[in-house]
Amino acid sequence: MFRTLMRGAFAAMLLLAATTAQAADADVAIDNFTFGPQELHVKVGTTVTWVNRDDIPHTVTSTTLAFRSKALDTNDKFSFTFTTPGSYKYFCSLHPHMTGTIVVEAAAGGK
Repeated sequence: MFRTLMRGAFAAMLLLAATTAQAADADVAIDNFTFGPQELHVKVGTTVTWVNRDDIPHTVTSTTLAFRSKALDTNDKFSFTFTTPGSYKYFCSLHPHMTGTIVVEAAAGGK
């Protein structure tokens, strides 16, 4: 019975590792009053990190308020993990002409 339990635990760990490996992290740079890349395609489970490389504060604010950062000073970061497929438009609330989009696609084998 112990071996059966250990095999089940090992299989669960492998499944978790495979699921985790499918979602990679991604970065968006904030620089010169732009988000780069302006449109980013990621898989479900990906954590996107915005890094302010500008010399003035910026924010990262979803148009639906699904996520919202505080004002980010130079080299500050904000991260959000996307768990649902869809298109997420965002902007800087301090400089609304700064916009971007995260397109979240289902993981391989997902819906």
